[in-house]
Amino acid sequence: MKRKDLKARIFLDGGDPDETRKAMGLLGFLDGQTTNPTLISKNPRARARLEKGEKFTREEIIDFYHETVKEISKLIPQGSVSVEVYSDLSTLAEPMLKQAKEMFSWIPNAHIKFPTSREGLKAAEQAVKSGFRVNLTLCFTQEQAAAVYAATRGAKKGDVFVSPFIGRLDDRGENGMDLISNILKMYQKGDGHVELLTASVRKADHLLYALKLGSDIITVPFNVLKEWGEKGMPMPKSDYVYDSGSLKAIPFKEIDLAKNWETYDIRHELTDKGMERFSADWNALIKA
Repeated sequence: MKRKDLKARIFLDGGDPDETRKAMGLLGFLDGQTTNPTLISKNPRARARLEKGEKFTREEIIDFYHETVKEISKLIPQGSVSVEVYSDLSTLAEPMLKQAKEMFSWIPNAHIKFPTSREGLKAAEQAVKSGFRVNLTLCFTQEQAAAVYAATRGAKKGDVFVSPFIGRLDDRGENGMDLISNILKMYQKGDGHVELLTASVRKADHLLYALKLGSDIITVPFNVLKEWGEKGMPMPKSDYVYDSGSLKAIPFKEIDLAKNWETYDIRHELTDKGMERFSADWNALIKA
């Protein structure tokens, strides 16, 4: 059962319904789940097929993704399940929207994930106007989060998530948790329609500090959720201090949220690399 003092929503970050069942059995609840092409490629059923030398056709892998998120959705009917469009560096907004329309019809509790790139934001802007719920993923800067806010202006709360990837910033020596703090501070001046979803969580301290900072949602891989659950789902105490070690601080910037989203500097190499990785993992599942 969820703790009464746990305000953040806890999502599982994974593409395996069996992990969903295990996490719910361990914690007694889940508020949602996030999926992406890489996580689907790690699904045990997909891996077993590949190990037999049997790749998927494009139609088969879409069907596999569909069936996987349907199974997850039934396990978390009151939560959110994020489903990601295919997008490499050359994918334009229109084909992303076409995918989004199909994926949004798969399950009643979908948020469609678009990359926080120029084409991804174009697609998300139109998707929100069409009544879709969206999750802007691969976010690495305040400017990108400001663009998400501006591109989705007018959406109701609950329909828009932004997902900063903290672990990947840590990987290159920057304190990813500073980005969470900075975006939350920036959004305090807004209308609250974008919810911050802390992503790329690598360790329990990422989870604990996100809780202390007041992240709206935290998506957590099964191994970290298991560690947290087995300890009784502890909350950070009042004297909790996050140890960032030698990671370089990311300073807060004063950014005007009222501008047109296209005026923000949203380019980031980690967004590009993330899109390349996701698309490569997806393509590796498909017959040539």
